[in-house]
Amino acid sequence: MSLERLQKILAQAGLGSRRYCETLIIQGRVTINGITATIGMQADPVKDKVAVDGTQIKIQPSLIYIAMYKPRGVLSTINSRDPRSTARQLIDIPDRIYSIGRLDVDSEGLLLLTNDGDLTNRLTHPRFGHEKEYRVLVARQPDKEQLDKWRRGVVLPDGYRTRAAKVRVESLFGKGAWLRVILQEGRKRQIRETGSILGLPVVRIIRIRIGNLYLEGLKPGKWRYLTEYEVKTLKEQPDRLPKNTDNLRKSRIKT
Repeated sequence: MSLERLQKILAQAGLGSRRYCETLIIQGRVTINGITATIGMQADPVKDKVAVDGTQIKIQPSLIYIAMYKPRGVLSTINSRDPRSTARQLIDIPDRIYSIGRLDVDSEGLLLLTNDGDLTNRLTHPRFGHEKEYRVLVARQPDKEQLDKWRRGVVLPDGYRTRAAKVRVESLFGKGAWLRVILQEGRKRQIRETGSILGLPVVRIIRIRIGNLYLEGLKPGKWRYLTEYEVKTLKEQPDRLPKNTDNLRKSRIKT
């Protein structure tokens, strides 16, 4: 990791506000590698030994939040023996991060990566009900019965019954159609298996939203840090979308 201001490191370790931590430094109670620290000094949270009153503190890593557009053919897993490239390899930072939820290798779109375990639990545990929204291209144009079954939930091959989903036709596309699918769960290959069961083979899946975070502005393989506001909204209880899903924001993804 890179150097960080000492008072920031102390605050992240839970010793108090940054102003209070500055007071500890001024009082000469803080050392870096055995040397008394002064205001303005920096330390490497990984390599340096920082102590207060002679007791080494447990340094918490800076929390990192990244949104990326995972391309098709790229694995979501961070560590894999599979020779194919992973999403982590596309992010050129040295910090240890991991993906929140996964997209199968043939799917694309919004992927979150972080080192915040609490946020990971909030976004992946079903009881929090965070929505995930997808644009799904199916090879056939669905009829009302197929859409109604998808909305009510279907029984997957492993016996699991999917929860109710929001599904609507966005546009027709040749003999097929683009659908908008909103889920509050994330079973492995759930959308593909549901489409197969209903006679709607899935051709392409693009995840465009997780909670209140949208894919907009990112191109395949690109990434950015989340803003403080985006992190805050993800950590809060999920906002409910309006019942009229036609009012959903349009994604700027080229088809």
